[in-house]
Amino acid sequence: MATNALTPSEKGAAVPGDLVRHLGMILRGFQTRFETAMDGMPAGVRGYHILSTVVHANPPNQQAIGTHLGIDRTVLTYLIDTLVDAGLVERVPDPVDRRARKIVATDVGAEVLARYGERVAAAEADLLSVLSPQEAATLTALTGRLSMHIHRAHPGVNPCEAMDHL
Repeated sequence: MATNALTPSEKGAAVPGDLVRHLGMILRGFQTRFETAMDGMPAGVRGYHILSTVVHANPPNQQAIGTHLGIDRTVLTYLIDTLVDAGLVERVPDPVDRRARKIVATDVGAEVLARYGERVAAAEADLLSVLSPQEAATLTALTGRLSMHIHRAHPGVNPCEAMDHL
């Protein structure tokens, strides 16, 4: 008698632990695409996320960037130094608190972000190509909502460390 080679989760039944396995596979699939998209980006993936946060979220200071991305302030300083040296961002005095520094994108930084943003969008589209546009939008919305809920509950959690330990 032949046995069925499909696992319960492959048959559509949820099995405890499947979520982490699926998320790990998705992460692995995206990691390869994202690393390719980041080729040549100063400070790599983290540099892209910092530059994107500076442009899209307009954080008031360096500490806010670290909090938003879950990056330790010491590490963040080195990453921002790399972006400053590359001419992508600059530190300017905060108009409210002259002791604090606001990180702003340079014109070159904005151009680099646009170019790398196109690469990231292509990597995401490639990863999600097996889904319909509606399914991809739903997945993105749901994972974003879950991510923000976890971030609010545990603001000091560094997602990069979590991924390193998967």
